[in-house]
Amino acid sequence: MSKKTTIEVQVNGVSRTAEVEPRLLLVHYLRDVLGLTGTHIGCETSLCGACTVLVDGSAVKSCTLLAVQADGCEVQTIESLATEDGLHPIQQAFWDCHGLQCGFCTPGMIMATRQLLQENPSPSEEEIRHGLEGNICRCTGYKHIVDAVQQAAEQMKAGT
Repeated sequence: MSKKTTIEVQVNGVSRTAEVEPRLLLVHYLRDVLGLTGTHIGCETSLCGACTVLVDGSAVKSCTLLAVQADGCEVQTIESLATEDGLHPIQQAFWDCHGLQCGFCTPGMIMATRQLLQENPSPSEEEIRHGLEGNICRCTGYKHIVDAVQQAAEQMKAGT
């Protein structure tokens, strides 16, 4: 049995402290320890992007990061976006533009979009496609996803 390590991580604005095994992946910490199941496990090889979360503001595939590596970091998951008042503009745009079908890739796509729009509030179609390169959708193709990102960018610039 390996020795557990205490970590402290800000997850969706809440300080979380836990003892974890050093080999525990961040995706499993979020899902199994914290019960935040919006972060999906797709391939566990970093190819699909379903497990994308923001770590200190950067989109990271949580299946490639150990929980102990997130010690002292701020992690933002899909659960942090919607409020009591409704969906985040990115989530609403994915809904409005049919940027999802089965929904499995959607949390990762939305979190990657969040970083993209933070860095570039007015991305071109090419920049959107490049920004989402590490996220695979097996259902929709990508036109509706690109449309959703464009709509979200417009709504966020307008402050709606």
